[in-house]
Order: sequence, then structure tokens, then C-alpha cells
Amino acid sequence: MGLLTILLIAIGLSFDTFAVSISSGLALPGISFRNAVRIAIVLAFFQALMPLIGWAAGTGLSKYVKDYDHWIAFGLLFLLGAKMIYESLQKSDEKSSFNPLDLKVRVVMAIATSIDALIVGISFAFLEFNIALAIFIIGSVTFIVSMLGMLFGKSVGTRLGRRMEIVGGIMLIAIGAKILIEHTMLA
Repeated sequence: MGLLTILLIAIGLSFDTFAVSISSGLALPGISFRNAVRIAIVLAFFQALMPLIGWAAGTGLSKYVKDYDHWIAFGLLFLLGAKMIYESLQKSDEKSSFNPLDLKVRVVMAIATSIDALIVGISFAFLEFNIALAIFIIGSVTFIVSMLGMLFGKSVGTRLGRRMEIVGGIMLIAIGAKILIEHTMLA
């Protein structure tokens, strides 16, 4: 597998992370660079870890995860998105409890957006290439894409206000629905 192929896979895997990062930027329009890095590191870590786990597990795990991965991702993203929408509709002086700086929220977002990477990792088990290089590229691309997504969400959020949290919540639910539809249409 060539470097270009791995890069294209990394970009493809990072689309969901980009949307989640935009939602994080919308939820935290005053986010500092340091805090954005904290979020991006967790997202990138899980996006790189999942292919490694998939590669190590090979085909033994795929039959169990493959049947439910889309439902797990949809459920997690739906819950996060619904919570974000609900809180944005509350009184504007109340602080949102959707806080991507909370480690638990970051981990849930990271797992939900990296389940597909686990399946990709399983396919890596059948190919001859440097798995360390692949996970480095996947993690690096995800980190960069996450930072860009938060920057975009932050800039849009400060201009359009708290109502944009609804858009962020809808985006999370849409990502989950996209994952669910893609996997059920292929089944």
C-alpha cells in the first residue's frame, strides 16, 4: 500500500472528526489554542489507535464489531447531538453542559468518530505495509483536520451566536445517520 493511498484513507477517516470538531468550536467559541490541542489530541489518538487495534485483531473481531459498529456510532453521535440541541434551546444565560473539554465527552466523540477506523485496521491486517507509518499518518491528518474544524466552528460561532449550537447538534446527528445509512445500505 502506497503512501498516497494511506493519506487518502486518513483524509476519508477524518471527515467525521472534522464535523465533530466544528461542533466543538461552535460549543466553545472562546476556545484557546491549548484547549483545542487537548481536544484534537484525543480525537487523533483514537483515530490512530483504532486501526492498530483492528490490525492486531485481524478478522477474528470483525464479525462481531461489523454487525453493530454503525449502531454504536449512531447512538453516541445522536445522544451528543440531541443534548447539544436541547441545551441550545434552554435559556441563553445558562451555560451549556456539552463541554468538549470534559475528558468523558472527548472520549465519546473520539470513539464515535473512529469506529470506522477499526474496520479499516482489520483490512490492514491482510495487506503488507508499515502499520506504524499508517497510524502515524492517520493520527497526524486527524489532528490537523480537528484543529481546522475547531477554528472554523469558533469563527462561525462568534459571528452567529449560540444558536449555531443547534447546527452543531444537527451535524452530529447527521454524521451518525450517515454512518448508519451507509452501513445498512451495504448490508
